[in-house]
Amino acid sequence: MKFLGNKATVMPLVAAAAMLAFGAPQANAQGLFEMLFGGGIKRAPQGDFPPPPSKNRPKYKAKPKAPVVSRSVGNNRGGGAVQISSPSYYTYKSDPLVRVDFAALVATPEPAMPEPAKPQDAAFQPSSATNAAFHEAIAGLDGYELFAEKDIAKALVAYYSANPDFIWVTGTSANSRAQDAVRVLGEAASYGLTPADYTVEVPAASPSAGDADALLKELVRFEMALSARVLRYVRDAQSGRVDPNRMTGYYDFPAKPLDMESVLKTLAHTQQVRTYLESRHPQNAEYQALRVELESLQASAEDEIVVDPKLLLNPGQSSPELPKLLTKIARNLDDEMGGAYGETLARLATSEDYVPELVPVIKAVQKKAGMKGDGVIGPRTVAALVGASKADKIQKVQVALEELRWLPSDLGSPRVFINQPAFTASYIDNGEEKLKTRAVIGRTTNQTAFFYDRIKQVDFHPYWGVPQSILVNEMLPRLRRDPGYLDRAGYEVFNARGKRIPSSSVNWGGYGANIPYSVRQLPSEANALGELKILFPNKHAIYMHDTPQKSFFQRDMRALSHGCVRLQDPRGMAAAVLGTSVDYIAEKLKRGRSTEDVTRTIPVYVAYFTAWPDMAGNVEYFNDVYDRDTRLRQAIDSTEAVRSPAS
Repeated sequence: MKFLGNKATVMPLVAAAAMLAFGAPQANAQGLFEMLFGGGIKRAPQGDFPPPPSKNRPKYKAKPKAPVVSRSVGNNRGGGAVQISSPSYYTYKSDPLVRVDFAALVATPEPAMPEPAKPQDAAFQPSSATNAAFHEAIAGLDGYELFAEKDIAKALVAYYSANPDFIWVTGTSANSRAQDAVRVLGEAASYGLTPADYTVEVPAASPSAGDADALLKELVRFEMALSARVLRYVRDAQSGRVDPNRMTGYYDFPAKPLDMESVLKTLAHTQQVRTYLESRHPQNAEYQALRVELESLQASAEDEIVVDPKLLLNPGQSSPELPKLLTKIARNLDDEMGGAYGETLARLATSEDYVPELVPVIKAVQKKAGMKGDGVIGPRTVAALVGASKADKIQKVQVALEELRWLPSDLGSPRVFINQPAFTASYIDNGEEKLKTRAVIGRTTNQTAFFYDRIKQVDFHPYWGVPQSILVNEMLPRLRRDPGYLDRAGYEVFNARGKRIPSSSVNWGGYGANIPYSVRQLPSEANALGELKILFPNKHAIYMHDTPQKSFFQRDMRALSHGCVRLQDPRGMAAAVLGTSVDYIAEKLKRGRSTEDVTRTIPVYVAYFTAWPDMAGNVEYFNDVYDRDTRLRQAIDSTEAVRSPAS
C-alpha cells in the first residue's frame, strides 16, 4: 500500500479516498484531492493566490483590447470629434474539432513485457494479457472517425502511444472505472453543463459468440471516445467551456494549464474515478451553493404569477399587473411588515388602481429590498419584489457556474469581492462578510472590466491622474475654447519630459487623440477620488476609491462612473485591507498625503455575477447591467454548435 504524508501525518491512499467520499471537511477537500490526484492540474500550492493575468494573451487574432481612437469626418484641428473608444465585444467563434489521427498509434510496435510490479503498485499494473489485447485491438482504430478539440486529440494519441493499454475496458466489457466515468458525465447538467457534450455509447455487456474481432474494434473505439470526452469534461470543469478573453476586451483571465496526459495516467491508476472527476470543479462554497440552487430550480414548478418585467406605474395610475404584484408582496411579508401593512394589502389585493393607501406599502417594501423607496413601481421594483421567472433564474445560475470556473478554485481568505450587477463590494475573511458597502461601477459606455488581482496599496489624499480617454473625450472640447481651465480648476499639466507647465500655454486645438501631456488633479475635497484610493495595479487602470458625489449611493442603479469602483464606505474598506481600525484611517487622513502598502496577500475580484449566493448560501439575482449574460450564452451556443456533430 502506498502512503502519503510527512513525518507527522501518514495516511494510506485508500483511507484518504474514503475520507473524501464519506465526509471530509469541505475546507480541506481540495488539499486532499491534490494529494491523492496530481491529475495534471498545474496550480499554485493550496492557499497561494494564483498570479493575475497581466501577461496572459490569447493565441488568436482579435480586435485590439486597448482603447482605440475613432474620428469623425472633419478637421480635428478645427474641433472635429475625436474619441478614445472603450474595449470591444467580439463575435465568439469556437475552434473547430479535428479528427483524431490514430495512424501513429496503429503503427506502434508491440510493446515489451511490463516490468515486474512493485508491491505497492500491484493493483494498478496492467497484465501482459490485457496489454497484448490492447495491441491487437488498436487495429480497429483504422478508419475510425473520432472528432475532438485539437489539444485533446493530440493528448489522446500521445498518451496511448506511451501507455498502450486499456483504462476503461477489462476483459470483454467496460469496467467499473468506465461505469463511474459515464455516470459522472451523465450528471453534467447538475453543474450547469450539457450532458450531450460528453455522451459516449457503452458497448453491450454480452458479446455475440464468434464475433471477437468486431468486439475488440467496438471496445477500443469506446476506449478512445470515453477518454476524449473525459478530457473535455475535466477541462470544462476546471476552466469553463468558453474562453472569456475571446468574448471581449473587458475580460482578462489567466489560462489554467492542464496536463491532459497526466489526467489519463491518473485515471488509469485509481478506482476513485468519481471523486477525481468531481474534484476538477471549483471547490468553493459559492459554487456548491449555486449547484444546490440549480437543482432546486430544476425540481420546482414555474411560478403561476408572472408580473410584466417592464411595468411602470406611478401613484394615481392603473394597471392589471398591480394585483399580481400585490399578491406577490403579500406572500412574502414578514411579521413586522405584515403587522403594518397586512390589512391594507388584504383589503386592496384586487385593486388595479394605485391608490394613495398603497404608496406607503410600496415604499416600505422597496426600502426593505435595499432600494430608494420612492413609491414608483418600475422594472427594478418588479425585479426586486417579484424576481425573475424560473427559466431566467436557471439561465443566470448556469451562467454564474460557467463564470466561476474562470476564477481560482480557492477564492482565498481574506478577499475583496466586488459584484458589479449587485453594486456592492465586500471584505470577506474566514467565511464571514466583515464589511459590505454600496458601490458605483462604470456606465454602460465606460464599463468596468471583469478580472481579479491582488491589493497592493492604500493612498491617502491621492492625486488623480486623468486618463487619456477622459482628457480627450470630455476635457479637450472645453480646453480648445478655454486653455487655462485646468490651471483654475486645481489640475497640473506635465509635458513629455515631466516638467510642469501652465495649461494656458498649451495649444490644445493642435492635437487629436494623441495628446503629449499628462494631467493630474491635486488632492482636495473636489478631487474625483475623494480622500483615499485602494490600488491593485492592472492594465485596466481600475481601482476602488472614495468620491465627492455621495448622492450616487442613494440610487438603485449605480452604473455611473468612468469604470473605477467608488465605495460608500472607503474608510471601512481601507481599514479592512490594512488590518487596522477606522480610527487609524482617520488619523492617517489628518496627517496629509501618504501611502501604505498592504502586506498581506488579499485577492480582489472585480466580478460580474447576475446570480450570486450570500454568506448563508441563499442565491440572489441581479439585473444584467451590461448585457454580458446574453453574450456568454451566445458563446456557449457557439461552442455547443461545434461539438454537436462530434461522435
